[in-house]
Amino acid sequence: MSDKILRAIARNAGIQISAASTTGIVERAREIHNTTPLATAALGRTLTITSIMGSQLKVEDGSVTVQIKGNGPLGVIVCVGESDGCVRGYLQDPAADLPLRPDGKLNVGGGVGRGYLMVIKDIGLKDPVTGTVALVDGEIAEDLTRYFAESEQIPSACALGVLVDTDCTVKCAGGWLVQLMPGVKDADIDRLEANLAKLEPMTAMLDKGMSLEKIISAVLDGFEVDFLQTEEIGYRCACSREKVERALISLGKTELCKMIEEQEKSEVTCQFCDKIYSFSRDQLQELLTHATEKK
Repeated sequence: MSDKILRAIARNAGIQISAASTTGIVERAREIHNTTPLATAALGRTLTITSIMGSQLKVEDGSVTVQIKGNGPLGVIVCVGESDGCVRGYLQDPAADLPLRPDGKLNVGGGVGRGYLMVIKDIGLKDPVTGTVALVDGEIAEDLTRYFAESEQIPSACALGVLVDTDCTVKCAGGWLVQLMPGVKDADIDRLEANLAKLEPMTAMLDKGMSLEKIISAVLDGFEVDFLQTEEIGYRCACSREKVERALISLGKTELCKMIEEQEKSEVTCQFCDKIYSFSRDQLQELLTHATEKK
């Protein structure tokens, strides 16, 4: 089953929701980065919410970057989502691991640690729109809920989950984001909160085969639900040799000269997909003709 995002609204209630199944995306990230189960869960949760946030952008070629910088062993987590919901990401230490929590679950909060979450939205303006909040618990869903409340002033609830199988592959992954629009009634908020209090974890619902439609219906139980569009999503890297060449040129003449002198061949690895781009001395010499001195 392909990964997808489904959007819906509670009719006449001022509540909107996006739900995503991202098993394929998270498994692809695991394969690329060779992550431990802990790293798979942390990166997978971040990829899921970044995909949802990217799909909500109003501009066709916009993007959103979610960066989580905690003091835990996982290090920095960076994910980039496009307006079509496709996403890519990496983390600083894919080999990081910790003992399970007392309840038997992966200790994502401990892996992330204390720090901050930053969201950068490129929506075609002169400068990107940036928001930063302190991490709540490092479990990522609560951290994003704080971001929406403090930076975008949108009351939200979020659930993210990655279920790792015994062979360390991704059994299922996904999440949902529900947001309240201005003018929502107190009675509707109370009903939604009651639904969320009895809701199963996202991975439990996915693992027993519930569709995104059924998951949304469970979140919005008691509301009239209008299902909007469904989008197919995937893991997609935007790297290219041309972009790497531009990055090398931007280093400046001094840095490029140093690379030419010190190495017979230089290699640049894409952080998002681990693709390796090789450059000979002659190729670097050609790039040097386009570089300028950095001030």
